[in-house]
Amino acid sequence: MGVPFEALIPYAIMLGFFGFTGAGMSKIRAMQNGGKRARHSIDQWDRSQQMMDRDRRLTGYLRGQSDSVEAPEGFELNHPWRMEKRFF
Repeated sequence: MGVPFEALIPYAIMLGFFGFTGAGMSKIRAMQNGGKRARHSIDQWDRSQQMMDRDRRLTGYLRGQSDSVEAPEGFELNHPWRMEKRFF
């Protein structure tokens, strides 16, 4: 005796919602990464302050990279080291 297909409809709906949620989360993460997929197993060199922060300051995205020889306008004023205010 077979199983009526009406009994499987809730499972199909749940599977559809899980798939929709997973695809939506993947799309949102890709949009936050500048259209690139999420990175896994980032080593110390990539994670270091000077590399990823430099890429963010150059392109506006943490994962963005630029092959331009010249830095964009205003990059020389966009230094990561903050100067302390003078007391006098």
